[in-house]
Amino acid sequence: MKSIIIGTAGHIDHGKTALVKALTGIDADRLAEEKRRGITIDLGFAHMALPTPDGGTLQIGFVDVPGHERFVRNMLAGVGGIDLVLLVIAADESIKPQTREHFDILQLLGVQRGITVLTKSDTVDAETLDVVRLEVEEFLRGTFLERAPIVPVSSLTGAGLDNLKRAIVASAAQGEPRDSHALPRLPIDRVFTMKGFGTVVTGTLISGTIHREDELEVFPSGRKVRVRGVQVHGKPADAAIAGQRTALNLAGASTEDLSRGMMLAPPDTFAATRRADVRLTLLASAPRPLRNRSRVHFHSNTMETVAEIALHNAKELARGKEAFARLKLPAAALLLPGDRFIIRQFSPVITIGGGTVLDAAPIPRQTELADFLHVLGEGNRVPTLERRIQRRYRAGITLAQLVAETGWRAESIQSALAPTLNKKQAHRTGDILIDGVALAVLKALILAAVAAFHKKNSLS
Repeated sequence: MKSIIIGTAGHIDHGKTALVKALTGIDADRLAEEKRRGITIDLGFAHMALPTPDGGTLQIGFVDVPGHERFVRNMLAGVGGIDLVLLVIAADESIKPQTREHFDILQLLGVQRGITVLTKSDTVDAETLDVVRLEVEEFLRGTFLERAPIVPVSSLTGAGLDNLKRAIVASAAQGEPRDSHALPRLPIDRVFTMKGFGTVVTGTLISGTIHREDELEVFPSGRKVRVRGVQVHGKPADAAIAGQRTALNLAGASTEDLSRGMMLAPPDTFAATRRADVRLTLLASAPRPLRNRSRVHFHSNTMETVAEIALHNAKELARGKEAFARLKLPAAALLLPGDRFIIRQFSPVITIGGGTVLDAAPIPRQTELADFLHVLGEGNRVPTLERRIQRRYRAGITLAQLVAETGWRAESIQSALAPTLNKKQAHRTGDILIDGVALAVLKALILAAVAAFHKKNSLS
């Protein structure tokens, strides 16, 4: 059974929550204030299952996000773990400001699959619907949704919902499942107490598998917790796998110890950081170039904080351009290579860019840093591992350090490095890996030191 997470995106009052309810029968607005005001304020969640053409089942978790500009920060906490987006545009209003901002965010986060849904199609005539479709097609030209389906629906009458369900199944079939064998990470998006159970956290499992009775570490606090129970889409389960919405009943922590933005991961495996080297893109729509040492609002997974951006060898970053930069955070957080992030202008608060974490364990005064980051940015495992070993030079690096720096399992690292070790381009001594050139230099230094000692302390 395949599982995917679908997120909504779009302007306020374009019918995102109504669409989710029409598809699933679940009202994702859970707060009393949301029901009173008739708008989504925080993240909402729902789920459903759809049959697939091969006789299987597609298990879908929905993350419904707020559309109001004041609640974009809540929207950002929900879209980091989605596999597919429903870009919701009301047929009676077409493209609006938060349509554009949400879509910028989706592209910066690297979302690759989605469907455009023209809601409220029953409120306009056929000619207006055609005009809106043309406007949407023009807006999406050159983006990841250019060739994706555009499906008119009415959440009120149900028209078009079957077409949308078929489009969801077809789009889900095109994507690769998340790696359930990777090291698990669960960004926390909700924390609450359930009577008779205790502390419960929820989130989208972005990698790996979490089993009942597993021990986990809370980042950045370092607190150890035990998983007393697992629920997937509201039902008890022995385990949750990557790509599923899950709730974990935890022992060892109270609700005061946990909050949105924290991360659950295997114990004694990773290290939180206050520095990360990244590839950063500034939107062409940003109001001005980004100056070196600018302070911004930083969002990654469910975390939100303030960051200072130190551009590499540049005084400013032009609009529509990208560059390498170092993020400096006020408090430690768990970041790993490949993590996507969004930056928002400090004031007034608008989305101005985003990027990808390349290295969350930078070392001081590293030489040839741009070349190193370029290799990491290409995402190839063997060159990445070789360069990480090389930069440690004669000190070498342990296998555990490589796991912490990359987020990859020790077994996959050893497998990837086997050809490098066989060709003597790197060597392993105990648990330490050292670059071949560095080892040759180290040997030469040792031999020279021994020779100098014997010359100075000759017995003859």
